[in-house]
Amino acid sequence: MLLLFVPIGIMAHLAEQIGKMQDNEAPLNEVLIYLGNFSIYIGNLLFPIFLFLSVIFFTSKLASNTEIVAILSSGISFGRFLRPYMIGASIVAIFMLFMGMFIVPKASKGFNEFKYKYLKKGNKVQITKNIYNQLNERDFIYVSSFDPSRNNGSNFTFERFKEGNILDFKISATSIRWLEKDSLYRLTSYRKRKILGDTAIVETKRRLDTLFAFNINDLTPVSYVAETKNLIELNSFIEDQRKKGASNINTYVLVQYKRWALPISVFILTIIAVGVASIKRRGGMGLNLAFGIVVAFVFIFFDRIFSTLAEQAGLNPLTAILVPNVFFGILALYLLQKAKR
Repeated sequence: MLLLFVPIGIMAHLAEQIGKMQDNEAPLNEVLIYLGNFSIYIGNLLFPIFLFLSVIFFTSKLASNTEIVAILSSGISFGRFLRPYMIGASIVAIFMLFMGMFIVPKASKGFNEFKYKYLKKGNKVQITKNIYNQLNERDFIYVSSFDPSRNNGSNFTFERFKEGNILDFKISATSIRWLEKDSLYRLTSYRKRKILGDTAIVETKRRLDTLFAFNINDLTPVSYVAETKNLIELNSFIEDQRKKGASNINTYVLVQYKRWALPISVFILTIIAVGVASIKRRGGMGLNLAFGIVVAFVFIFFDRIFSTLAEQAGLNPLTAILVPNVFFGILALYLLQKAKR
């Protein structure tokens, strides 16, 4: 299934984006690396669905040849018949867990960097809007938009408060840019307002290169930064954001939970596939595959709905992950009991 669908996905994506790559003069070696990262990225995303359809295809062949009836008639229990599927699902789940925790984040980083550098070059649509972050008990930052391809933010504000929520000073700039080579932030139209009792001292400069205690990741779009961190980095990043009191912590936690939930979905989809395809039907394999595709799309739909609720409506990320898996887990057990009978 992977060898069948991933190359098709690559060719379709390449056909769609080849014009932008040529217009923005993307080097051939970077394009090849990007396509490799794209293969890992899309393969990991669709891996459970490929596994689901593969199990349906294989089991439907057994059922259509009446081999399952012969196996069970020889005295082998349905649980024993199911064991090889569970062993195979365990191997796939461990593989996916390792990929999702360490390999896919690296591929996702390369995939996103190339996309923002060449495929969205010149795109005036703001990548992320209205980023507000509390760095600690005293410091707050805000940018109206942030472009990760250029490490550039617009309408930057930095505020520091003293005890009693009294403003100590405020720094504002029309833009802030991270200079990786010099490890400095460049502020354009810099303005600092220092409060001293009833008076204020204002300092202005056309451009200023300076240091800040916050990291560039504090300005990076959530989806971009969360996808590109491995297990250890993501756990550390989430803990750091919790200490800062970040308002968008749910999005980071959701990505973390999804990586752990993906291997669980492997077992659920495998059991559903066996339950559906182990019964010999008049429609044969075609009917089983049609049902499998419908179930796969419903599963993806549920996953996206609850993920959006967690990101936008404040739903608990654990609830957003549990509801689709519990619902389809119950469906898996029902289909399995039906198949046994």
